[in-house]
Amino acid sequence: MTTGSGTTAQTPDMLLPGATLGVLGGGQLGRMFALAARVMGYRVVVLDPDPQCPAGQVADVHLKAPYTDAVALMRMGELCQAVTTEFENVPASSLEMLARRTRVAPAPHIVQLAQDRLHEKVCASKFGCETAPYANVEDAGDLVHAWSQLSAPGLLKTRRMGYDGKGQMRADDLDALVAAHAALGGVPCLFEGLLAIEREFSVVLARNAQGGIAFFPLAENVHRQGILDMSIVPARLPESVAEQARQMARRIAEGLGYVGVLAVEFFLLADGRVVFNEMAPRPHNSGHYTLDACVTDQFEQQVRALCGLPLGDTRLLSPVVMVNLLGDLWAQGPRWEALLKHPGVKLHLYGKVEARPGRKMGHYNCLAPTLEEALALALETRRAMGIG
Repeated sequence: MTTGSGTTAQTPDMLLPGATLGVLGGGQLGRMFALAARVMGYRVVVLDPDPQCPAGQVADVHLKAPYTDAVALMRMGELCQAVTTEFENVPASSLEMLARRTRVAPAPHIVQLAQDRLHEKVCASKFGCETAPYANVEDAGDLVHAWSQLSAPGLLKTRRMGYDGKGQMRADDLDALVAAHAALGGVPCLFEGLLAIEREFSVVLARNAQGGIAFFPLAENVHRQGILDMSIVPARLPESVAEQARQMARRIAEGLGYVGVLAVEFFLLADGRVVFNEMAPRPHNSGHYTLDACVTDQFEQQVRALCGLPLGDTRLLSPVVMVNLLGDLWAQGPRWEALLKHPGVKLHLYGKVEARPGRKMGHYNCLAPTLEEALALALETRRAMGIG
């Protein structure tokens, strides 16, 4: 679903094939961005300190330096007509330095906002989104007050650097909350009340500088131990819920003046309410199904938004279920033959040199004529691969 006005005529702000694009971060999201950009005829520069990073393997230029390296940032600014980021924890100061030399999207202040759970929730509330009840914990002195605010079991989450279930612990009473805060290093946290969750789902959208917005079909997400396991598309949600979530995500994107691909995660509660969980200012794991099941995938869309081009068609071409492949499988060796014998399976590996438990090594998409068949294929191949 694409909305907003735009023109297909070339404008001075458009960056056309032949231009050089930069990405801060060399993980799998940077790799898939680089591949999409190169297919479209752009050159790609990656800045990442890891000499074996997945994105560096496919880039035209890999600047092997820390994200705060002034010389490397200056070089990137000289080489690139536009720069984006593949993860939100890159130092905002680095993006600000780049923004003085070249186009940067999303804007540094938006990336910085997404680095802090408190700022995220305040932002979501500002744009009319309901959030889980929460209390801010700056230090141990706030724990008694935080417990009194919720007076119920909840999750203590670090405000920064938490992802894939990391940086969070359940607390059922005040003593457990104190212990959890100490275990998390005594850093600033949020204490969030537990919710009666019926479904977890995400909205992935793109917005360009002209204000055009394109929504991808919503993904219903299933997590295991805090890490995304499967995304089911189209999400099994009432259309009224899907539309409410799209409008909430739209208000955030438009309110921030966002440019790029944005993912917003939501909860559908047992009582029918739609609650904001968190946002990611980049392509998202739950959007990987778009690589095989949509007219335009989320990484081509990231290129288009960064370059000031009209956004691509986001139509779903096939029901699909995405399954994550974690490093745990590599302990015994992945059973690729059990996966690749199915013609409806599309495998994507990320080129990571070291497999570790819980590390995302790749994913595969299961496509079929109906959602029921796609889900059955996903469950069958998960069992055959020894997942879970």
